[in-house]
Amino acid sequence: MTCYDRRDVGLLLLRLGTGGVLAAHGAQKLFGWFGGHGLEGTGQFMESIGYAPGKASATAAGLAEAGGGALLALGLATPAAGAAAAGAMAGAAAVHAPNGFFAQEGGYEHAASLGLTAAGLAVTGPGRLSLDHAFGHVFDRGWMVPVALGVTAAATAVVVGARNRRLRQRKEGEQEALFEE
Repeated sequence: MTCYDRRDVGLLLLRLGTGGVLAAHGAQKLFGWFGGHGLEGTGQFMESIGYAPGKASATAAGLAEAGGGALLALGLATPAAGAAAAGAMAGAAAVHAPNGFFAQEGGYEHAASLGLTAAGLAVTGPGRLSLDHAFGHVFDRGWMVPVALGVTAAATAVVVGARNRRLRQRKEGEQEALFEE
């Protein structure tokens, strides 16, 4: 008989809480559930904040959040799930960063908290109360952690960098239009 320790229970609680919140946010984007706007509305919003094309950006963010969150909650493919969720939250934090840290001011606090927890779970592993453990950690090997986090960090840097360039170009275009008036 296997005895689970406090660490396993603690990791289960972190996975369920963080994964559940992420999955719900992803479902808002993908399906319009829980008061979300679905792919059309989220795509329009993504376009307005510099993530283009908007619908593809909404799909990618929704899949990373819903898929990463569900997999984290289950404790399955934990390195990839945590990395995907952390990447999505880094993209969200970039949007909220100009508003400061605290969420009550529109800041990046919530996105950073979810992203860091997801990354921490990717590094730590899911614990014994997980599907990864039940399947013999086939999708949770040590080498997968730096690969998943590295690939996600590189992809996130490219996506957020492209967004920042679009926003700068948009601002410069608006300033030029003001001078022409």
